[in-house]
Amino acid sequence: MATETTSIKEERKFSLNQIYFYLTSGCNLRCRHCWIAPKYQNSAHTYPSLSQELFKSVIEQAKPLGLSAVKLTGGEPLLHPQIRKILEEVRISELRLIVETNGLLCTDKLAQIMASCNDPFVSVSLDAADVKIHEWIRGVSGCFEKTMEGIRSLVKAGIKPQIIMTVARCNVDEVEVVVRLAESLGAGSVKFNVLHPTARGEQMHKAGETLNIEELVKLGQWVENTLSASSNLPLIFDHPPAFRSLEKMFGNNGTGCDTCGIFGILGVLADGSYSLCGIGETVPELVFGHADADRLEDVWNNSPVLQEIRKGLPDRLEGICGKCLLKDICLGSCIAQNYYLNKNLWAPFWYCHEANNQGLFSETRLQTEEKP
Repeated sequence: MATETTSIKEERKFSLNQIYFYLTSGCNLRCRHCWIAPKYQNSAHTYPSLSQELFKSVIEQAKPLGLSAVKLTGGEPLLHPQIRKILEEVRISELRLIVETNGLLCTDKLAQIMASCNDPFVSVSLDAADVKIHEWIRGVSGCFEKTMEGIRSLVKAGIKPQIIMTVARCNVDEVEVVVRLAESLGAGSVKFNVLHPTARGEQMHKAGETLNIEELVKLGQWVENTLSASSNLPLIFDHPPAFRSLEKMFGNNGTGCDTCGIFGILGVLADGSYSLCGIGETVPELVFGHADADRLEDVWNNSPVLQEIRKGLPDRLEGICGKCLLKDICLGSCIAQNYYLNKNLWAPFWYCHEANNQGLFSETRLQTEEKP
């Protein structure tokens, strides 16, 4: 039976559903927690962006592989000097548009172009309703009001953006206030991101500027069970599925299980490199080739790392993740993060590992050991 299962798994074809385009290597903010850590870009200093020609070429190659959506991110995607042409290319291609932005450059016109695309979904980062706290986290004075203007432009264009707040020690008291602000602005949902120990985020963890695991688990439970009941907006706390109730994920009013979809995505960095995702900016081992030199079909079907991931997940997951009943859904939560910290694709996700060490991982989510 094991041999038959392995054979079926090896023969499975994987569709390239979505490409994450990290359009710019620069950013107009200096966010303290950023997991990619792009260079700060302003009028005096600019940095390379993915060419429009290469963007179009990748999309054309990806369509026969199953492409249905693109995510534009960065750096800051709206910094791209040809962002309007890139958005137009997405619209003409009839692909679903997903954008992750800080909102500073989101004018009425850009919002209208995004709204004209297929089923657009736009998320805007907002780390506090308090100006000082938000701008301390984002590292640039004056950015709060520009972000607010960007959100209003999206709403005016008919897009209900998702507000994304990365939770740290300095802004944890802002969680409910951000929800109320999002409601008043006409947002579509609020997502609370856990601050991961990657790149700049790793330094915040070391400096004690992040919540500890017990605080994160309690906060997630409060958001899902108490705060959600007081809001008409979907609220998503981005901790692993093992810490969420099945009703909240799959019930009639559930928010779903927003895992990264690793079997169907690929990243394209600003320099044209193919990567697992944006982690390729800091982990060169997770870069698989270049769009100028390598055929996308070859990269997608033959990359040794991608093949290893497809054959290994979820069975090769180690530690608490290997024992979790939800590993078929979660798939290790974030393989890129696991590799960044441990140089091991199969290492347990840091959040689950720490929670288990402190007795905070529910035994109801663990596989029972079979008796001989």
